[in-house]
Amino acid sequence: MSTVRSLNEGWSFTQVGGGQVMKDGDWLPVNNFPTTVHVELLAYKRIPDPFVGLHEWDVQWIGEVEWAFRTQFQVSEGELAAPNADLVFDGLDTFATVVLNGNKILETDNQFVSHRVLAKQHLRVGPNDLVITFASAFRKGREIEKEHGKLNLWNGDSSRLHVRKAQYNYGWDWGPVLMTVGPWKPIKLHTYQTRITDVDIRSKVHENLSANLEVNFSLSSSDHTIASVSLKGPDGTLVMGQNNIKIKDGHALARFKLSAGAFDLWYPVGYGKQPMYSVEVQLANEQGELLDVQTQNIAFRRVRVIQDELIDQEGRSFLFEINNIRIFCGGSNWIPADSFLTKMTPERYRNWLQLLVDGNQNMIRVWGGGIYEADDFYDICDELGILVWQDFMFGCGQYPAYDSFTKSVEVEAEQNVKRLRHHPSIVIFAGNNEDYQLAESCKLKLDYSDEKSDFRNTDFPARYIYERLLPSVVEGLCDIHYHRSSPYSGFGKVTTDSNYGDLHQWNVWHGSQEPWHNWDKLAGRFVSEFGMEAYPNIRTVDYWLGDNTAERYPQSRIMNNHNKADGFERRLELYLVENFKHSFDMESYVYYTQIMQAETLAAAYRLWRRNWKGPGREYTAGALVWQINDCWPVTSWAIVDYFLRPKPAYFTIKRELRPYTVGMTRKEKKTFADDLTATFFTIETVLEIWGTNSTLSAKSATLEVTAFDLHSDWTEKWSKPVVLAPNSSTELYAGELLGQPKRTKLSEVPKTIIVSARLLDEGGVVLGRYSNWPEPFKFINFPAVADLGLTTVVSPDGESVELSTRKPIKGIVLDVDGEDVQWGDQAIDLVPGDPQTITAVGLQGRQVKVRFLGDGTA
Repeated sequence: MSTVRSLNEGWSFTQVGGGQVMKDGDWLPVNNFPTTVHVELLAYKRIPDPFVGLHEWDVQWIGEVEWAFRTQFQVSEGELAAPNADLVFDGLDTFATVVLNGNKILETDNQFVSHRVLAKQHLRVGPNDLVITFASAFRKGREIEKEHGKLNLWNGDSSRLHVRKAQYNYGWDWGPVLMTVGPWKPIKLHTYQTRITDVDIRSKVHENLSANLEVNFSLSSSDHTIASVSLKGPDGTLVMGQNNIKIKDGHALARFKLSAGAFDLWYPVGYGKQPMYSVEVQLANEQGELLDVQTQNIAFRRVRVIQDELIDQEGRSFLFEINNIRIFCGGSNWIPADSFLTKMTPERYRNWLQLLVDGNQNMIRVWGGGIYEADDFYDICDELGILVWQDFMFGCGQYPAYDSFTKSVEVEAEQNVKRLRHHPSIVIFAGNNEDYQLAESCKLKLDYSDEKSDFRNTDFPARYIYERLLPSVVEGLCDIHYHRSSPYSGFGKVTTDSNYGDLHQWNVWHGSQEPWHNWDKLAGRFVSEFGMEAYPNIRTVDYWLGDNTAERYPQSRIMNNHNKADGFERRLELYLVENFKHSFDMESYVYYTQIMQAETLAAAYRLWRRNWKGPGREYTAGALVWQINDCWPVTSWAIVDYFLRPKPAYFTIKRELRPYTVGMTRKEKKTFADDLTATFFTIETVLEIWGTNSTLSAKSATLEVTAFDLHSDWTEKWSKPVVLAPNSSTELYAGELLGQPKRTKLSEVPKTIIVSARLLDEGGVVLGRYSNWPEPFKFINFPAVADLGLTTVVSPDGESVELSTRKPIKGIVLDVDGEDVQWGDQAIDLVPGDPQTITAVGLQGRQVKVRFLGDGTA
């Protein structure tokens, strides 16, 4: 029987030659395994916490010296009696030399690659010595760069382009420079007579929702072996199986047919259940003794990426169809959730991904500058029904394509496609992040009509990787759709063409720095990146300050170090000053950046979801915010901070991705008396209202619209029955804004009219609500706080808060002193006659603090 034993015990580490924190020859036992150097030194308090203050820069030396790890493990006579004994290294970060009992058995240069070493000839009964020495990836990268030349990039040191290591380790515009090093994945001893070397399971669901299942598998040796394959249902019962499968030249194939309705389909969250089946491959000898067994969880779903011509608009759709249902993908981008990856646990992955689902999101994009994520990540996505957009690990660079590099990339791609292909959650592989966009920016030679060249001798040699190597690997090893890049338009168009492919829309914040109110003009067929920065929870800010209260102001040196975006102060202030009256004390600055982010991102989802107008009119089919998470405590575009504390934007996005929503815009229409005048005109304010419905059935509801004058008691209300079309948006109203007189002079200040719209079901339950306020908010003269009539009533059990008001209030954010609370909503707009109850897990009856626009702090 095949046996696998983890070599987790007895490890110690040292700085080769000694240095800053260790003497030459000193070895410290590791606290956990797998591990990396920073994690161990932090556990021993040999280095300061790089997440606090300016200490990031006090630990840079770690990435530029040599480290070694060693262990001694026992091998029994029985293990050594097996015909084969391999050492398996799931992941070494990055340039490693492995010595077993004095024999060099492995040299590595790719963090993303696993290694299997035939080790029996070097093993012995009893104690065995294993030593792994890690060179500096930074210094090695600089050496390789000297040989092959500097290339263009955004973010980090240019040498990273030559090193197959998590690129964010070199620093990014949201992350620190922390060059990790060490055995970051498990190491195992595998003994066996014959083993299953590969299992390729393809579940092909047809348009009529019947399915074929093919199980291809390979063996290390087919002598005197018998194979069987079993398909088991979600409850573990046998669905069907095959015994005595013919093995030829070490390969075997089992085929199954399943009629429609005889099995359960896997659906994205919100569209159905996520039943997981399992396929078990068993290998036995002629005596019936089990030699090896492998089990993979699979599911049945039909996935298509649709790029069809559209009705009434130029270009083509870019959308995902699952089980014949076209899905609007509302979700997030994912970066590694820690600078130190071995600190990630299944529990932390689950907490992050559960936040995504709880926020009504159905897709996550694994960004190309991090890692191919841990198996736990994809298993949880399968379980929760989260669609995964998976990049290959290339980001923001003019990558090389010399032979040694492409050979390493090919192994990396093959291994990771094989590891990931069985996950039903993964619906697309993309070749890289923004590399074509960088090539366009640097004016490299790009002929998008060229579909035949090799490209390795051009100034953008990585086209060979993205257009030749990677598609060959993906198409040869799985049925998952391959997309050359994110963003990538195809059809001969540049990456910024909003009518094709996916789009990274950074003209809010970066680029032309458009007002966020222009999201409707900045739409794309699938917006796979967009964002707005905000400070994290004040508790997170205080964490990175440590005890240095003198630095507790927005412009301090430490605050500056915990925002890595170029020009962030100018950009934050641009959007703040254009839209808000705001103040600079720390709590207020946190609040105003957060409410700005919340308004910006909610507007994007609201306006783009309006573009999902039904078959042939899927003008925008997805919006993935940059980004859901952080890898350290920082001010960034994340909507949830490093400590899993959601920012208010998380909740505004959650509201915009509910099954039913209502949206509004107001626009001023200026009409001149004739075409010769500049003086005689009228200005009227036009209100448009629409609803969205992500379910597959039409929904009857009541649209209730109430208008308020912020500075008087005037109010007016109307309602009408509406039907929300299934799986699309529906236009509900277009007309004048109630209570707003027509103006004939620019000196006439418009009234501050707030419009509340609600969708109510037959029982009066609120399906969706939204309040539209005049913008920019800085022009609003808010009423005195005492005149608002705001009440906050904590429930008798102390775990929820009811909010009500006599006048409209914008941007309510709740907080408490002491430990944080799990709030059910934030960035709340409140109007008279529509009280809202907010859950507050952990409130325990404490007094609630309330911030809002016009609360007297600005």
